[in-house]
Amino acid sequence: MKYVVVSGGVISGIGKGVLASSTGLLFKTLGFRVTSIKIDPYMNIDAGTMSPLEHGECFVLNDGGEVDLDLGNYERYLNITLTRDHNITTGKIYSHVIEKERKGDYLGKTVQVVPHITNAIQEWIERVARIPVDESGLEPEICIIELGGTVGDIESAPFVEALRQFQFRVGVENFSLIHVSLVLVIHGEQKTKPTQAAIKDLRSLGLTPDLIACRCQEELEASTVEKIGMFCHVGPNQVVAIHDVSSTYHVPLLLKEQKMMKYLCKKLELDGNKLSQSALDKGENLLSRWRSLTANHDKSYETVTIALVGKYTNLKDSYLSVIKSLEHSSMRCNRKLNIEWVESTNLEESIKDTNLAEYHKAWHHICQADGILVPGGFGTRGIEGMIAAAKYARENDVPYLGVCLGLQIAVIEFVRNVLGYTNSTSMEFDSNADEEIASVVYMPDVDQIKLGGTMRLGCHSTKFVENSQWSKLRKLYGNPSSVLERHRHRYEVNPKLIDQIESKGLKFIGKDDSEKRMEVLELENHKFFCGTQYHPEYISKVLDPSRPFLGLVAASAGILDDVLARDDLDVKGDF
Repeated sequence: MKYVVVSGGVISGIGKGVLASSTGLLFKTLGFRVTSIKIDPYMNIDAGTMSPLEHGECFVLNDGGEVDLDLGNYERYLNITLTRDHNITTGKIYSHVIEKERKGDYLGKTVQVVPHITNAIQEWIERVARIPVDESGLEPEICIIELGGTVGDIESAPFVEALRQFQFRVGVENFSLIHVSLVLVIHGEQKTKPTQAAIKDLRSLGLTPDLIACRCQEELEASTVEKIGMFCHVGPNQVVAIHDVSSTYHVPLLLKEQKMMKYLCKKLELDGNKLSQSALDKGENLLSRWRSLTANHDKSYETVTIALVGKYTNLKDSYLSVIKSLEHSSMRCNRKLNIEWVESTNLEESIKDTNLAEYHKAWHHICQADGILVPGGFGTRGIEGMIAAAKYARENDVPYLGVCLGLQIAVIEFVRNVLGYTNSTSMEFDSNADEEIASVVYMPDVDQIKLGGTMRLGCHSTKFVENSQWSKLRKLYGNPSSVLERHRHRYEVNPKLIDQIESKGLKFIGKDDSEKRMEVLELENHKFFCGTQYHPEYISKVLDPSRPFLGLVAASAGILDDVLARDDLDVKGDF
């Protein structure tokens, strides 16, 4: 097993996740099996109870793990399926060690950060790195480890020390470190001092980078590369420059051009590895498809505009998987994507008295958009604005996709304005709502008190009902009898209203295994008006876009019929 660690310095949010994903992708293009681990130094057990505005979106895995959004990057780039254990947090490690201490497993010894916490981290990495994550069912050969946060932060100290020890535990020929740093441009001059200081701090902690990945707005000048190499004690071939590009999908090709993999293969002694011809061919095919994807995207000139109506729009990472799913779909449709961010509260009548300009601006975006998307969310704020957006899409034949909360919003709007139950709402927003006319109710099988990890989580089957062959969404999936998608919700459509809703043309074409829980809705005689209780964005891949998102983008671009007729709709991204 070869391990490649990606750390970061100077500032957080510098792009370690994209670099880690891109590095893993490049190893796959060489024919290797790759896995990824993310280390998050926070005390939370997982990301499930964090506000999206605090840490970005919570990504959900097949096993129901609520994890850091970077695991979504790994899955999207590498076409792998990770587990909750691939996300290591301080909370998980300390809980594990304390549980062992309580059982007496340490035989009365004083339990300390070194060696007990650091050993636990190393053992966790070695165990998880060997879990098969792709369709081959075989152990991975390369493990990419991203160390979250910034080196030097107090909370990451145990992990840095664990990785220092780990390089000797597995052998220096099986361990490589890439450090991502920022090169500032001030008054037109590229400044290297922050990078020099970051590398100095890293070395003082016992870790020496094999590669320094420099993030910069512009291409690095040759003199800047030479200066970083000289003062950071690395050769010029060990400095890679990652300047701003038109999309993050260009980053793997940017790294390849700089011969990064040539250095890593030599450092990790991979040059002598004899891979099967099928593995090599698979890697070549992946690289070819990736090049084609980015080239076609660069040549696209027609645009498609999607109004994203959300309640966490102040932090775009709150909807990272949604954004990526839209990007994947727009690339498949050969369209440039334009997202209009609409804060749902700005669509509500109540804001007219306090901020008329924002109200008109929000509605302008809605009226000018080619399609409307209402993603997931929690709480009452902005709900009426989302309902108004769904109503506009339904009445004006504008393509609409509702995800999780977005499906529930579509139901509430329909029950109010078509069935005539004007006071109908969700019991999430009003726990005292009349259960006979409430559009959305609490699921009976979830914990209403403990919030962490108690929702309906992970991969579940959704069955398409009989006589739903007319459905555009089902056709996008290839007309299967069922699909597997990931869920994260506590509420469901009220079963008491199903017959009334369907009698007016809003059909529930997908249900759970018991056929009691409504999973997919679609409006008859509409350009594209669909909702999913599950989160299709969680399994969208760069080369295999999510089908509901593909339907929204294609319908918004006016090419849904063409997409449905294309032979490549069933071409999956299995690399």
